[in-house]
Amino acid sequence: MNTLDQAKYKFKMANVVEKLIIVNVVVFILMYAIQAVLFLFELPLDSVRQWLVFSKDPGDMLYKPWSIITYAFLHQGMLHIFFNMLILYYFGQFFLTYFTPKRLLNFYFLGAIAGALVYMLSYNLFPAFSGTGRSFLLGASASVMAIVVGIATKVPYLGVRLFLLGTVKLWHIALFFVVLDLVRIPMGNHGGHLAHIGGAFLGFFYVKQLEKGNDIGLWWERISDWFVGLFTPSKKKPFRTVHRNTTTKKTASKKHDKSDKQKKIDAILDKISKSGYDSLSKEEKDFLFKSGNE
Repeated sequence: MNTLDQAKYKFKMANVVEKLIIVNVVVFILMYAIQAVLFLFELPLDSVRQWLVFSKDPGDMLYKPWSIITYAFLHQGMLHIFFNMLILYYFGQFFLTYFTPKRLLNFYFLGAIAGALVYMLSYNLFPAFSGTGRSFLLGASASVMAIVVGIATKVPYLGVRLFLLGTVKLWHIALFFVVLDLVRIPMGNHGGHLAHIGGAFLGFFYVKQLEKGNDIGLWWERISDWFVGLFTPSKKKPFRTVHRNTTTKKTASKKHDKSDKQKKIDAILDKISKSGYDSLSKEEKDFLFKSGNE
């Protein structure tokens, strides 16, 4: 197995949090490589990045709508990406204990969208920003805040050991981040702090809606599945002779069993999303584990 195959295999085996971190790091390195090439050819260094960052001007979103997502994979420097990815990894693992990987992606992308919209609306509505010139947003902070506040809303009293601070409850950590952003709005990076609050609100609201039985992220999940499907080649089945034999009933029976099994898996996953993994019985946990290994 060559190096490329090994990298592909490791990426495939990584969980969704690790994959998001890998994508962010790869994009970070790629953007700096592009800037190096642009510098060598004496081209504007922002000629590529300007198409990916999110602007405060509503008109810009009309001709580059993808920027409401792509900005969440760009970072300003080493410290920016390091702390975002550190928090994403730490809280993402807790998140996956109580939610599915697909739902984590919903929180990440919807957190980015909510953060971008709060940023854009604030810069166009509040008098404090009326004299602001060109302004743009970049970074995964709003997405990460959605995940942090989301899991803190789901299991607020879960204790987390933090270095010299001892055990701290998740809701204390989430509240600290939100308050920190609120008090720092007048001190600089106004748009960034507003976007963080937008992501935090999305995380809180999403979980509260899930508790009521409403999944506000289903629309995004369907769009994601459709988009991924565009790049997934369909497998063409070869022509074959069709004939009747005694195995027909057995095949039908297997399909029926598979359908019942999938329904049971879906019911267990719904239970996890609503009440957490710990709410499962031993039989349900064993069944889910065996199904995952088949």
